[in-house]
Amino acid sequence: MEAEQVIEKILGDANAEAEKIQQQAREKVAAEQSTFDKQLDDYAKQTQTLAEKAAKDEKSHVLAAARMEIAKDYLAEKIAILDEVFEKAAHQLQNLPDDEYRALVTHLILEAVETGDEEVIVDRQESRIDAAFIEHVNDKLAGSHQSNLRLSGEKQDIGGGFILRRGKIKTNVSIDVLLDQAHKELEIELARELFSDS
Repeated sequence: MEAEQVIEKILGDANAEAEKIQQQAREKVAAEQSTFDKQLDDYAKQTQTLAEKAAKDEKSHVLAAARMEIAKDYLAEKIAILDEVFEKAAHQLQNLPDDEYRALVTHLILEAVETGDEEVIVDRQESRIDAAFIEHVNDKLAGSHQSNLRLSGEKQDIGGGFILRRGKIKTNVSIDVLLDQAHKELEIELARELFSDS
C-alpha cells in the first residue's frame, strides 16, 4: 500500500470515527434536550398549579374578609336600631299612664323583694310611688314575705323604677338599669349571630 492510500485510509477511518462521535453527541444532546423539555414542562405545570392555588387562597381570603366586614356593618346597624328602640322604650316606660306604671312597679317590686322589710328609694321627680302605693304593695306581699316595705325619705336621680335597700344591700330596679341589662343581652345575641354566621 502506498503512502497516499495509507493516509486516505487513516483519514477515512478518522472521518468515520468523527462522524460516529458527532452522531453520538447529537443523540446525547437530543436526549438531554428531551429530558430538559420534560422537566421544564413539569415545572411549568407545577408553577401553574401553585399560581392557581395561590389565586384561589387569595380569593377565599378576600371573600372571607369582605363577608366579615359586611357582617360587622350589619351588626353595627342592628345595634344602632337597638339603641333607638331602647331609647324610645325608656321614654314610653317613664310616660306610661299612672295605673299602668304602678302595675309595672308593683310587679317589679314583688319580683325583686328579698325579705319584705326593705326601704324603697325612688327618683327625685317620682310622684306616682308614694306611701299609699307602698302599703298597697305590702298587702300583696302578705303571706309570702314580711310586709314591712317602707318608702325611703332619700331620693336619687334614677329616672323611673326604684332601688330596694336593706342595710348596705341595694337592688337597683330602675328602668335605666333594666333596659341596660336587656340591651346588653341583646347585643351579646347579635354578636353571637355575627360569629356563628361567619
